[in-house]
Amino acid sequence: MSWDAGRLTGPDGEDWRVPVSELEERQGRLSAALAETGRESVLVDDPVELYWLTGGRQNSLLLVGADGSGIQRTQWVRRSLKRARFEAGGGDSPHVIEAHPRMGDFEDSLRAAGCTQAPGLLAGKVPQKRWSFLTSKMSGLEGQSSDCTGLLFTLRETKSDWELRMHRESGAINQLMFEAVRDQGGLGHTEIEMAAAADEVSRAAGFGGRIRMRNWPMDCDRVVIAAGRSGAVPSYFDSGVAGLGASPISSLGAGFARVAEGEPVLVDIVHVHRGYVSDCTRMFSAGPLSDEWLQRLDDMAQVRDFIVESLGKGDDCSAVWDSGSEMVGDMGHSEHLMGMPPDQAKFLGHSIGLELDETPVVAQGFDRPLPLSGTMAIEPKVIYPGGAIGTEDSWVRTSEGMECLTMGESFPMLTEW
Repeated sequence: MSWDAGRLTGPDGEDWRVPVSELEERQGRLSAALAETGRESVLVDDPVELYWLTGGRQNSLLLVGADGSGIQRTQWVRRSLKRARFEAGGGDSPHVIEAHPRMGDFEDSLRAAGCTQAPGLLAGKVPQKRWSFLTSKMSGLEGQSSDCTGLLFTLRETKSDWELRMHRESGAINQLMFEAVRDQGGLGHTEIEMAAAADEVSRAAGFGGRIRMRNWPMDCDRVVIAAGRSGAVPSYFDSGVAGLGASPISSLGAGFARVAEGEPVLVDIVHVHRGYVSDCTRMFSAGPLSDEWLQRLDDMAQVRDFIVESLGKGDDCSAVWDSGSEMVGDMGHSEHLMGMPPDQAKFLGHSIGLELDETPVVAQGFDRPLPLSGTMAIEPKVIYPGGAIGTEDSWVRTSEGMECLTMGESFPMLTEW
């Protein structure tokens, strides 16, 4: 019996596959980069990279050769072969798709595809046990497998027009999630109740249930709501505001604290649309905030504007961090920027894409600009014992500066219930 591939659609029967032209262009960029770095080929089995290159994340290995190598781009699939072919464009797939051979015969399959040297692997993504197993199965090829993780990361920093459209669509859904919090939240509501309202919107729009992160062992809840003093509670997560979380095993995101009058309520929402991240933060309060809190929010808006302008001009990310953190210090918040000692995060913005924590980052050590068509969430926040306050939107760098991909001015920085 055969299952129905026609059921693999988005809402109302929409074709949510990655366009074949995207896959062709990405594979071509990878082939060129391999040639430039003197590598013959790379073997990819990380789910994120497989999706980027093949349009799916089936249990498989993808071989991509360098320009001029003569290597046939081949995806060997354990399961599901039929689904892999459908998601890669069917008969228009830019690569050969075959059933996975026995691992004892895998080296022969690599040779048949044109390999003479051991393909590179993604050491930064696969466990050591997996690396050792794969390299043992191609030990008869020349040379040693090199690590191609950084090569793929760098290629994915620059987004195509189609990918930017996915980010914008993600941002539009993100705003609907904030509107649900606005309409269903307020005095006396728990953080987790309000997060559930946002979750419902996200799921109905097609959120697949997972936010992918690059840095081990990070994982992420897509709705962080921190009411009042919840904003000061630290967590394992490398961010300014983590929230209480629902339990010690889920110690990030919304908890069971209730909204009280006159306290800042920070809402940080991540949505993932067809793989692509949008990340926003807005403030809420039941009744007016004090002038002190309002000044802190205004300060963070000024820092955001500085970061946006600097990145848009092409300043190095590390220089933007240095100047931005100095600016926060001049405002009197140095001990409160992105946390309180000893739990301060050391960044003001992080790149986004198929993963939440891509590169570059507005932090020390990133002595290069955000590339043109690079996408970044910019999120200056300050944390005090009474709570957290700040703002965040996702942006893309264009030839004319930074363009907001998310809510921007269409949703206020502060909403009063």
